[in-house]
Amino acid sequence: MTTLHSHDGLLNYDPNRLLDHLIDRLDLKNDAALARLLEVAPPVISKIRHYRLAIGASLLIRMHEVSDITIGDLRLLMGDRRGKFRVAFSQNDLPDMSLHAA
Repeated sequence: MTTLHSHDGLLNYDPNRLLDHLIDRLDLKNDAALARLLEVAPPVISKIRHYRLAIGASLLIRMHEVSDITIGDLRLLMGDRRGKFRVAFSQNDLPDMSLHAA
């Protein structure tokens, strides 16, 4: 049995491969149907296809929920080869440490 990890063609970043795979697997007609299923506006899918928008963590989780494909395999399908997915936090994301419970 062949796994996704053995395909050399998956080494380059290509979100279209992931979107096309989801459309195929979920037996959808087009990008608009995928957008409805993922509960995003159709322009989001278009921007991802044209490399103007990255697939964020929340969308990746939603893709997992609707397809039952593991997050690791979804990342591999789009060519994300990083060992870990790190979220960058800004100073505004940290809680205000000057507030204390009474």
